[in-house]
Amino acid sequence: MTTSVAGDIVAEIHDLKKKIDAVVLAHYYQEGEIQELADITGDSLKLAREATKVRAKTIVFCGVLFMAETAKMLNPAKTVLLPDLKAGCSLVDSCPPDKLSRYQEMLRENGRKFQTVTYINSSAKVKALSDWVVTSGNALEIVKRVPAEYEILFAPDKHLGRYLQEVTGRKMILWDGSCMVHEIFSIQDLLKMKKLHPKARTIAHPECPANILEHSDYVGGTEAMIKHVGSYTEPTEFLVATEANMMWQLQNQHPQHRYLPVPGITCACNKCPHMALNTLEKVRDCMRDGKPEITWQPEFDKAKEVLARSLLNPLPAAATVAQMAGD
Repeated sequence: MTTSVAGDIVAEIHDLKKKIDAVVLAHYYQEGEIQELADITGDSLKLAREATKVRAKTIVFCGVLFMAETAKMLNPAKTVLLPDLKAGCSLVDSCPPDKLSRYQEMLRENGRKFQTVTYINSSAKVKALSDWVVTSGNALEIVKRVPAEYEILFAPDKHLGRYLQEVTGRKMILWDGSCMVHEIFSIQDLLKMKKLHPKARTIAHPECPANILEHSDYVGGTEAMIKHVGSYTEPTEFLVATEANMMWQLQNQHPQHRYLPVPGITCACNKCPHMALNTLEKVRDCMRDGKPEITWQPEFDKAKEVLARSLLNPLPAAATVAQMAGD
């Protein structure tokens, strides 16, 4: 797409925002051109909370399906549009609700007393089967809320669950799921990169495998990464192990630093293919046509209760996974 064509589409989007009374929310894993035009950018936790403050009639959610569903559940009266309904998530796919329900029942039959703590990267039906929903930004505080006499069934991300287990000391039953993007980082490539840039600080998302996290200087979700690099007053090199489009947001907010992708991060394999389904054209088209729209589903009733209890209750600012790991 030429610069002039992209500019024309962006202008159309701004006109449509006024016409249909819309606000555009975009996740940090969207392409930079979409993040740039968005009214609000953020990680899953920030976007979920910001969505509840929206006064516009329509929310255009540039992310993936589970995120748009979350926005709808927390804002039943709003129209929520998603540019492409096929924008899914490998973690969602790894935890079918019927399979989780059967596993929960098996644990109960065996006399296990547990609460289910579910990563927000999950379907609404799975959220409805859960006691808590977490993001990487509030997971530590939620885990601390689970009474000590309960085991924790953590789904679906085994890497985030294992990391939380190490940080909190709480033994967990880990579901065997993972993010297709964060799973593929190579420890050999990271170590080579660290040798080439011995003064660089390595920051990694907790969805990465344990061997990547063990060699990282800082572990945190996307919002925490931005705050962390912003705490460095002197220009610093950072090796970044997360989805490739995060580099745009880091550079945009803290341009004084140099950001070096962990080898492979700029390849297509390190961009989320689901996030990439959203394009400027599809953002415009969904606003113009009023579809695809997220409509209320029966499972949203229970899932909404879990989401509100988990995400909207005020949490101490210091109680994040990233800061527990941190400085």
